[in-house]
Amino acid sequence: MDQVVHDVLLVGGGGAGLRAAIAVAETNPGLSVGVVSKVYPMRSHTVSAEGGAAAVVRPEDSLEAHAYDTISGGDWLCDQDAVEAFVREAPKEMVQLEHWGCPWSRQPDGHVATRPFGGMKIERTWHAADKTGFHMLHALFQTTLRYPPIARYDEWFVTRLLVDDGRCQGVVAIELATGKVQALLAKAVIICSGGGGKVFRFTTNANIKTGDGMALAYRAGVPLKDMEFVQYHPTGLPFTGILITEAARAEGGWLLNKDGRRYLQDYDLGVPEPTPVKRSMELGPRDRLSQAFMGERRAGRTTSTQHGDVVHLDVRHLGEEKIDKKIPFVRELCIKYQKIDPVKEMIPVRPVVHYMMGGIPTDLEGATSLPGLFAAGEVACVSINGANRLGSNSLTELLVFGARAGRAAAQFAGSQAGPSAALMAQAEDEERRLYRDFLQKSGGSERVSPLRDQMQEAMEDGVGIYRDEEGLRDAEDKIQELKERFQRVSIDDRSLTFNTELISVLELENLLDLSEVVVSSALARKESRGAHQRTDHPDRDDENYLAHTMAYRSDEGTPRIEFAPVTITRWPPGERIYGS
Repeated sequence: MDQVVHDVLLVGGGGAGLRAAIAVAETNPGLSVGVVSKVYPMRSHTVSAEGGAAAVVRPEDSLEAHAYDTISGGDWLCDQDAVEAFVREAPKEMVQLEHWGCPWSRQPDGHVATRPFGGMKIERTWHAADKTGFHMLHALFQTTLRYPPIARYDEWFVTRLLVDDGRCQGVVAIELATGKVQALLAKAVIICSGGGGKVFRFTTNANIKTGDGMALAYRAGVPLKDMEFVQYHPTGLPFTGILITEAARAEGGWLLNKDGRRYLQDYDLGVPEPTPVKRSMELGPRDRLSQAFMGERRAGRTTSTQHGDVVHLDVRHLGEEKIDKKIPFVRELCIKYQKIDPVKEMIPVRPVVHYMMGGIPTDLEGATSLPGLFAAGEVACVSINGANRLGSNSLTELLVFGARAGRAAAQFAGSQAGPSAALMAQAEDEERRLYRDFLQKSGGSERVSPLRDQMQEAMEDGVGIYRDEEGLRDAEDKIQELKERFQRVSIDDRSLTFNTELISVLELENLLDLSEVVVSSALARKESRGAHQRTDHPDRDDENYLAHTMAYRSDEGTPRIEFAPVTITRWPPGERIYGS
């Protein structure tokens, strides 16, 4: 087996991974850096983010206001020291990104244009029209090309972390073009591989978001934190799950039920106004808007379609000129995928799985409980998002904590000896497993697609916007059954060149582990908070559950749930009040 050695290795080539790679190269130009990505970097899911990135820039805004909006939006499950670091460093990162080429939209007087976003008191969401993620990722990618020490491994799939002497020292990965299994060794590894939204069928997430990094860390003995908190975005296209950005509501779009009523007024979210009101109505937080949709569906006030029940997002009153200037991509998506023009017709929408608040727990520098292993972006849980992420915080998060993780990993790598000799034996074991269990296995009775479909159905049925003990237990039983059946899975494609069936089965292995953790964490939290709503425990319970869930992989391979304290600095838990 071949090996490649770097000082720092990045797993994931999206926004967080590229920002971290730049930080490593800037911190210590003498370090060699490898970026391993299962897709070409510009195909990473960061490219799909539309609405914008939050940071204080307006004179009437403040770091304290941004922090409060984030903490209250997260239903007081955010670690407040992390939030304070985040809001403090956010403006600097946004300015830096512009210097690297990100074309932020501007006001006529030349100042950065900002728009309101749900749950925020002030217009602090920077944007590049409604293709913000694309422009951010492009700027980061172009910037990495300036640093010769950054090497890329595009279209490689990581299957295992290599750990020796209590320290993460590299990974095993498959080069998709050749099928070759290689050891990529390093003094420090940073996981930036994104979330795992594909545990659900109806999601805004790309097919690549299969929770690979979370599963790698979990199987290496690192816990997963707050995994029960899965965010639904209230406005996805009903057939595809494609996101209609929150920016459409920020610019003045209205949510209407089948009777033409702006129904959010019935859910303690304020009263209708002709123009957007911050922290009110359509600019309420995503969890509350998604829950309101469920209320309308129960009351029979949604519209039935062949792709499920929908409400409508109306932007017609904005006019063609404003739509084409502010949200042109929304119009393009609607015409291309829904065959409607939002200038003339209302947009059918329904809630759709969008983001995981939980992930690999890290400190403020991106370090995990496993020395040598760091994480940043959606794969990580530094706990700025709590029980419900505010829209536009995530793009800024990947900049702030990607940079922090990169700097910390560079410093760590500079103090470590090279990888140990024992790592190659582990890598060879992993290569044998891949051939034994998949590429050379015969007689398996199960196939990937039915198992994945049944997993996604079980998760949507039992672990949706509203949950209860019975539904969660049913999902738990089903996931356990699917994990047992997975042991009998077989693939038909035995080739080495771009074996997508092999990658699909490895992704399913990761998704099944994540599904089990999400269900177990949701069962353990017997309260309702943010995106976790238990109909059998409808109230928030700070006395017993103002705490993070920590899911550890037991010797039997099942999750063991413990609780860890929430860091409170300046803002004691209070009531989430919107619409006033």
